[in-house]
Amino acid sequence: MTGSAPAKRLYIKTYGCQMNVYDSERMADVLAPLGYGVTSTPEDADLVVLNTCHIREKATEKVYSELGQIKLMKQARAEAGGKMTIAVAGCVAQAEGEQIMLRQPAVDLVVGPQAYHQLPELIARAHRARGERLAADFAADEKFDALPAERNPDGVTAFLTVQEGCDKFCTFCVVPYTRGGEWSRPVETILAEARDLASKGVREVTLLGQNVNAYAGEGGLAGLARQLAQIEGLDRIRYTTSHPADMDEALIAAHAELPQLMPYLHLPVQAGSDKILKAMNRAHTAESYLRLVEKIRAARPDIAMSGDFIVGFPGERDADFEATLSLVREVGYAASFTFKYSRRPGTPAAALPGQVAEEVKDERLARLNALIDEQQRAFNAAQVGKVLPVLFEKPGRHPGQLSGRSPYLQAVHVDGPERLIGQIVPVRIETAHKMSLAGVLEMETA
Repeated sequence: MTGSAPAKRLYIKTYGCQMNVYDSERMADVLAPLGYGVTSTPEDADLVVLNTCHIREKATEKVYSELGQIKLMKQARAEAGGKMTIAVAGCVAQAEGEQIMLRQPAVDLVVGPQAYHQLPELIARAHRARGERLAADFAADEKFDALPAERNPDGVTAFLTVQEGCDKFCTFCVVPYTRGGEWSRPVETILAEARDLASKGVREVTLLGQNVNAYAGEGGLAGLARQLAQIEGLDRIRYTTSHPADMDEALIAAHAELPQLMPYLHLPVQAGSDKILKAMNRAHTAESYLRLVEKIRAARPDIAMSGDFIVGFPGERDADFEATLSLVREVGYAASFTFKYSRRPGTPAAALPGQVAEEVKDERLARLNALIDEQQRAFNAAQVGKVLPVLFEKPGRHPGQLSGRSPYLQAVHVDGPERLIGQIVPVRIETAHKMSLAGVLEMETA
């Protein structure tokens, strides 16, 4: 095999969730046979793809701002006698469709989340200056069936989509409208993809889904995890994002029984006030969430919890926000993601009365972040003196340094030889920071 440069250059910018990271990887895979090689800069790309997120209003506006800059690059290429094709993919594409091209005529293609496997055909049509430019209404199974069977993972960890869509219809969320209803990939196709990844050196997979624990293949997510745990070389299994309503007894038991299932669970609650949870249509209460956390910790005492929180939801009063702080204190999180409520056009919450002033949102977010930061620092500090198994992923920033992940998803830095990359090695933790740990090798593997 020669080391010649690719005939065409592809630039993909990814916004938002890990599902989009996975989708971007697969877009690169599906375009590779057409001669597209990935480039890190848009200026010299023949094809620019913005894989978008529609969860928050500012994210959508960032896409249009980015398109304005790329339009100038496209014009410069044309003046120099070259061509650039611009595609908008992902959830903004699904939600806004051809309106994107009306607002920014430089866009050539709009491709929804379930149709990016058709990129080669759509690009060919665009190059022939005829045919459809919009592809946003295809079933999820068509997408996965059309993707290349093999992947080329970059490193020892990989994302693996098992479920898409959402049937929960939280009043603040656009996912049911942009990704469609819940759909699960067949067990065998997931296992085949996982075996392929393991054969290429992947030691850890993160199973992805908008509601990943709603996975409806045979045996549910617990059954899938048990089968994945039997794949040789696949030593770590994670999954995200979960919904409390789909955290069943079988999955809780799997956490107790499968050493490959990492003791780190992202379980969004969004708020601690039952009034706000009802307005959000979350299908759980603060009390039911707390009792669920108790069950999970009884099954796996060393598990670390992560969550999502929205502050300033319509109708949220001071007492409702204080209830959220109370829940955070009772659970004790290792990490969390926090957001100010953002009105999304077309969602029920956008029309609710009692919209909260931005300055109130800012103050509440600052208070919540201070509490979450305190808990995260305390959790990390509690690891000092412990010996943790660390999967080394890559060289660190400094000469002779390695970077890896603990079972709790913390970044861990040590001094050690590069031959340990791809191995799980015990590390004695000596110092803790907000976002990372540092330690020494407890023992080297051969």
